[in-house]
Amino acid sequence: MTESASGHVVTFGEVLLRLATPGARLTVQCDALDMVVGGAEANVAAGLSSLGHDVKMLTRLPSSPLGDKARAALNAAGVDTAHVGRDSGRMGLYFLESGAGLRPSSITYDRAGSVFATSRADQFDFASALEGARLLHLSGITPALGPGGVALAQAAVAAATSAGVPICFDGNYRALLWDAWDSNPREILTDLMQSATVMIGNHRDISLLLGKAFSGDGSDRRREAALAAFEVFPKLQLIASTARHVVNSGHHRIAARIDARDGAHQTSEVDVTGIVDRIGTGDAFAAGVLHKWLEGAGLVETAQAGLAYTVLKHTVPGDMCLV
Repeated sequence: MTESASGHVVTFGEVLLRLATPGARLTVQCDALDMVVGGAEANVAAGLSSLGHDVKMLTRLPSSPLGDKARAALNAAGVDTAHVGRDSGRMGLYFLESGAGLRPSSITYDRAGSVFATSRADQFDFASALEGARLLHLSGITPALGPGGVALAQAAVAAATSAGVPICFDGNYRALLWDAWDSNPREILTDLMQSATVMIGNHRDISLLLGKAFSGDGSDRRREAALAAFEVFPKLQLIASTARHVVNSGHHRIAARIDARDGAHQTSEVDVTGIVDRIGTGDAFAAGVLHKWLEGAGLVETAQAGLAYTVLKHTVPGDMCLV
């Protein structure tokens, strides 16, 4: 676990605006869209802040009213925005067509050419943000943005490694982003994972990284995958994942799992009904897990906290869990 109970967490990634159809309408039926601030790393930052941690967000936003809204949302969630840069340009967006019943939700990205996506590594003061930090959290979404995003993720990892700050890496595989350019996600993500202490991801993510399938079912397959990851990634100490069974858009069954080198714990399934908003639930899980990991808790308590926070996020509208 971490050596010190003091210090802050740094999250690095793009902040987005979500434009969603209200009332589970189809896009073609809408004349207006609901707008909220989100993005995977911003969601984790807000979650950890809500759970009592000092969090700094390292990102860049446009110098526009949309950028103002994004920064205000981070501030309202208690996230330190001193390392949020501003520049002329556009805000990254995504459009959510909300599902209902057996019709799933769908997402359309509109983030190409955003201020963050076109940023250079030398426009971020990684060293200053990471000074005294207990953890850097980032995800596979940043490198999925293109060659520039790969360079940003690599720079963040290199800075944390140089500063002796542990890294949490959430695979967050986004096929729509990787498929939009001539990418090699396995090679890129495997390189980044070499520096991670904590991984948020399941056996499918590990299968992508290692280029191999895992036999068996359920917990046996997940343990086999975790052991394979521990063998390949020497710095890795903890793997956190969820298993989700979708009954319909308003009813899911979810379990959480934590794997360490010397053991594992998988919770029982929880029925989640009356779902208000599924978006951001994986980020809430990451926040719950990191909350307990930072406290030095054991596997059982860490898994239960991750599950509790992801379940609660299903009841909160918007991308961020502010419970």
